[in-house]
Amino acid sequence: MRAEALVNCTLVPLLLILLTAVELSLLQSLRQVCTLSAESSQRRCKTPDGLICSGRGECDCGACICQVAEPGNYYGPRCECHDWVCATYDGKTCGGHGVCHCGKCECDEDWFGEACQYQEDCNLTNKKSKELCRNPQGVVCSNAGSCHCGSCMCHNPDGRGLVTGRFCECDDSECLDEDTGEVCGGHGQCYCGNCYCAAGWHGDKCELQCDISPWESKRRCTSPDGKICSNRGTCICGECTCYDVDPSGDWGDVHGDTCECDERSCHATYDRYSDDFCSGETGWQLAVFASG
Repeated sequence: MRAEALVNCTLVPLLLILLTAVELSLLQSLRQVCTLSAESSQRRCKTPDGLICSGRGECDCGACICQVAEPGNYYGPRCECHDWVCATYDGKTCGGHGVCHCGKCECDEDWFGEACQYQEDCNLTNKKSKELCRNPQGVVCSNAGSCHCGSCMCHNPDGRGLVTGRFCECDDSECLDEDTGEVCGGHGQCYCGNCYCAAGWHGDKCELQCDISPWESKRRCTSPDGKICSNRGTCICGECTCYDVDPSGDWGDVHGDTCECDERSCHATYDRYSDDFCSGETGWQLAVFASG
């Protein structure tokens, strides 16, 4: 009788532990199954402009998993925030007088402006203020703005903020798409008249879309040493455009699918149309031998 009671006392806790483990396993399995339809999931991840996770992440059961990119990180419910694109002034994000939050500057006390470049209370003389507002050509605010306490306030009568820059030297109307009128076609950011396109888009006005994902594009452009286009080119839709200008004036020295070939140190021995490859060291030794 005692033996039976002892067995029961031992088995009951073991059964309870086993049942608890099974219950937890079932709950975890249920959590991994998405109850949303594919259409409903995509709809929750879609931004007003129709992009899934702003083109910067993957949609997983209605939730965006944002891509980690350099420089900066993407975040937000639909990966819409990226702090590295805040307005800059004098080479500093938010003019050094604020913090960047979701692409917009939050200015410190006594500072205002898109890039926190204007000070509320000015202790400069009018002469000193104008001196600070003159561009390299000596023109105050490039004749495109007014001077406020040593900082240029650019004229933007249409309210679109297209005239920018420390001296109002940038005209971002050059970034407007001729067909839609949107800045960089709605797929990028404009900096001093030049479009910087979002992942998956390219072209002067970011008007062209890649037919592959940003991750696949990056994979194709990654060189054997793990660098994008070997740090010698630009990746566009999975293809590297190499920086192919040599100081000597020759062209075609940097090439390869990922710009991995740099023949500038072995001109004397390398035939770019043959199957031979040379390292910088070998090429240099042979070049010295040939010249000797």
